[in-house]
Amino acid sequence: MQAGSQDIEKGWIAYTSNRGGSYDIWLYQLNGGLNSRITDGMGMEFSVPYWAPDNSKIAFIGVNNVVFVLDIATRAIARIDQIEPYTLLDWSPDSRSLVYVKNGRIMIYDTFTHRSYFLLEVGARDAQWFPSGKELIFAAPDINGNTQIYRIRTDGSNRRQITRNTGGPLHQLRISPDGKFALYTFPGASISLISVVNLETGATNTLAGGSLSKNYFPAWSPDSQNIAYSATEFKEPTYYSHIQIDSFMGNHQRTITISNCFSTPVDWSPDGKKIAYLSGCTNAERASQLWIVDISEQRPVYLLNGGQMTALQWSPKIRRPPHYTFTSFIYMVSFPYPANWSQVSEERYEGPDGFFQVSAISGSEDISDVCSSEAYHPLMPYGSSPMVIQTSIQHQDACFIYPSADQPPEMNQQAALIVRYPRPVQIGGTYYNYFILYADVNHIRSIGGRLTFIQ
Repeated sequence: MQAGSQDIEKGWIAYTSNRGGSYDIWLYQLNGGLNSRITDGMGMEFSVPYWAPDNSKIAFIGVNNVVFVLDIATRAIARIDQIEPYTLLDWSPDSRSLVYVKNGRIMIYDTFTHRSYFLLEVGARDAQWFPSGKELIFAAPDINGNTQIYRIRTDGSNRRQITRNTGGPLHQLRISPDGKFALYTFPGASISLISVVNLETGATNTLAGGSLSKNYFPAWSPDSQNIAYSATEFKEPTYYSHIQIDSFMGNHQRTITISNCFSTPVDWSPDGKKIAYLSGCTNAERASQLWIVDISEQRPVYLLNGGQMTALQWSPKIRRPPHYTFTSFIYMVSFPYPANWSQVSEERYEGPDGFFQVSAISGSEDISDVCSSEAYHPLMPYGSSPMVIQTSIQHQDACFIYPSADQPPEMNQQAALIVRYPRPVQIGGTYYNYFILYADVNHIRSIGGRLTFIQ
């Protein structure tokens, strides 16, 4: 296996490794090669990083089987639940909620409000969102013990069985990005075949796979047209794996590179042109190298090594909705906002899914005091226990304020961002040293994170 020169790629690859002495989540920046550990002793060998669609957060199961949610910008980590290792975590399309299975319940957890509810489904696993954000897909046993695939609305209504499987268990259920198909493996670990089911008709077809029928870690391409997987092969005296792709209908199988591991997780680049995988196994040990391969040229590129690596996931492509730009020469700021929002006053804009309002405040030189005064105002506009996250915006001290679950309903889930001005701004006859942005919790990060000051 020859390594080609590394092309400039966009995005990050999150991976699990013990290269720092303990298992943690690491980030490798493809454009520049920056490699950094983003957790400290919180990972486990089984930890898998799951990117939120907007790249703002990573969820994983770590020490003590705790579900952690890591904010990429601030490195703040929230502990939200305790579940079984290897449970699939899946982000809602709006990057707000997680769905996962715990004790026969499909849990839906809002990472903004820290509220959750569940749908009772005994034996369920691999719960995931449809692209609409209004339905879920999951696998569960029927009355005969055979695993079936179901879909259900997030309020628990309109539960429908999709498959009529009579062959026992199904594993690794994964919905396609367009929500039209799902793949799964069967019947077990020693023999693992990949099938694809049409979610409207229930029709299924099975991919040819590798010669030993040991096909692992199947992953959908971003356009839902192809499936990549690791196909285990054997050549005296060791096992290795082919990194293969096939169309979701089958009959277009090809091997694009080889890993010297028994099997390896794989993931697609956001543009669907490359695949990331692990290699560097010796004597059936864990992988120690991260690689990517160009599908068309079948040219593997070595990225890094060190320690043992067990999981990886490429950051998704951010699909930003249309937006306009708000610019104020009074408050000396500029930032984007959704194009379907309208101005209701000089400082406030509203839309069907949120709002923002701008203002300025004077306060202490210590921003933590300013943030605390706003967050814990006697009228409790953010509830009794808001979360304050220190950060930096445009190289200036800043903080986000997120409301607690008991925030008054009339506040409409208002959150806030306070940022120190590069220099005090005069408004009327008063100088202000802090800008404050109010917005709903769904938009405070996406709007505030792209704020710029007018010089």
